[in-house]
Amino acid sequence: MMKKMAAIILSVVTVFSATGCSMLQGTFFLMKMRQDAATEEARIMEPGNGGKTGLEMSMDADEMVGGEWEVYECEAYMPEMPQPQWNTEEYKYVAENGWLSSITSPFSTFAADVDTASYANVRRMILEGQTVPADAVRIEEMINYFDYHYPAPKGDEPFSVTTKIAPCPWNEDTQLFMIGLKAKEIKSEDRGEKGSNLVFLIDVSGSMDEYNKLPLVQRAFRLLINELDAHDRVSIVTYASEDRVVLDGADGSEKTLIQDAVEDLLAGGGTNGSDGIVTAYELAQKHFIEGGNNRVILATDGDLNIGLTDEGSLTRLIEEKAQSGVYLSVLGFGEGNISDTNMEALADHGNGNYSYIDNISEARKVLVNESGSTLFTVAKDVKLQVEFNPARVKGYRLIGYENRTMAAESFADDTKDGGEIGSGHTVTALYEIAPVGSGMEIPAAEGRYTNAGEEQGEQTGQAGQADEWGVVHIRYKEPDEDESILIDTIVRDNAVLDGMDDDLSWAAGVAQAGMILKGSEYAGTTDLGEVRERLKVLTDNDEFREEFVYLLGRMSSNTIDG
Repeated sequence: MMKKMAAIILSVVTVFSATGCSMLQGTFFLMKMRQDAATEEARIMEPGNGGKTGLEMSMDADEMVGGEWEVYECEAYMPEMPQPQWNTEEYKYVAENGWLSSITSPFSTFAADVDTASYANVRRMILEGQTVPADAVRIEEMINYFDYHYPAPKGDEPFSVTTKIAPCPWNEDTQLFMIGLKAKEIKSEDRGEKGSNLVFLIDVSGSMDEYNKLPLVQRAFRLLINELDAHDRVSIVTYASEDRVVLDGADGSEKTLIQDAVEDLLAGGGTNGSDGIVTAYELAQKHFIEGGNNRVILATDGDLNIGLTDEGSLTRLIEEKAQSGVYLSVLGFGEGNISDTNMEALADHGNGNYSYIDNISEARKVLVNESGSTLFTVAKDVKLQVEFNPARVKGYRLIGYENRTMAAESFADDTKDGGEIGSGHTVTALYEIAPVGSGMEIPAAEGRYTNAGEEQGEQTGQAGQADEWGVVHIRYKEPDEDESILIDTIVRDNAVLDGMDDDLSWAAGVAQAGMILKGSEYAGTTDLGEVRERLKVLTDNDEFREEFVYLLGRMSSNTIDG
């Protein structure tokens, strides 16, 4: 017998977000919450209808909730209910590199950085029409998102070194100095000889219960699982309020087993990431493959609220675990509450790399198309030290790498961490330099034994050979070694170009766009439209370069404060 009751107004409107809840899901929640009431008529909101009101329908409640409750005929009414917008995304402030005198500061030292997370995250914001926070922009990660045409290394060299100098497009008094590294490529058939020991460390806390978080994580890992074979071992650890071992050393050929384990994951609870990290590294060491690829792959939004939660404690934890010989790849997901600070710290101090996955195409790029560079390290603790010749260079400014710079004395100290370079990876660094005789004024301390100013070249001519601009010193370690190897590349006049070639022009344009987004005092007067015009002829049918040109168009037609 049907009972006629008053309508109930549903107040928990967030259940019916436009990100995927259907009418069926909404009604099920309502019926479950009101199962003790003889409810027949209810107000609900249907996704995809723009929040408009007035929709009426009849439903069979028995079908909706699985047949456990009495059948009621329900009328659905759709009220207009705006949802609050929360954004607690966290980005670390780092002061931009300034100009330095090559007399008082001849050495510029930094760790190699192959992370690309900043670019993908900024892209997501631009496509969503958001304001891009200045601290979300790391110019070196934007530059290194793209491939460059550097020559492959010769013989047993782990990477090649390319140097170029050309006029700067945003300052007529300066030049750009490019350093490009190209890592040797491990062929896919050679990677499989010893196999990979992978631990998927997956955040399944309540904050991951959004369409672009755990569901996208599951789709991303499906792509990687399809690339595995019998040489590989896979473990899965999840963490929410506590950590849990889901899979312990499965054979890589057991794809269905691994896929099902990933697909069955559900989000809910707090975020005890530190316990998950400890368990993941224990499993990685348990199944350690000597001479193989041993790696933890962390998928998270970085929002930790249980256990170790601050950047300092997490850094010390991951530095300890990095001594085990296990590498780390951090995959960031989601928006609104991502802790970029935590994820970057984990990657930088855990012998790892950091990528941001905003869509399935980016997942395919990182985990399939570039799986070699993401997952297979060919050189670790890579550090660069550029020694400028003050007879040729008045001053310099490193563009980006602010959180990777280090003291000159740390360069030869093998206990100081550098960056990791993967198979086939390219690494690019840009300096803006002021040659001796340029109109650029470089502040410098004057001392008894040095003389900064117009006579710089004459006073320091003995600092190097007349045709030398400087030396690029590079230290690296083999993946299984603890002692570094030194490579020196002298930068001579033959590195000077009359104008920028395609690679240098592209890198300069990306750097320029990054400086404009950051509101840099060094960006010059060029706007994003001019940068786009210069770069649109350099895409070379590369889908990622074409995408960046499109983003420049979006940015130049909208007001985006850096």
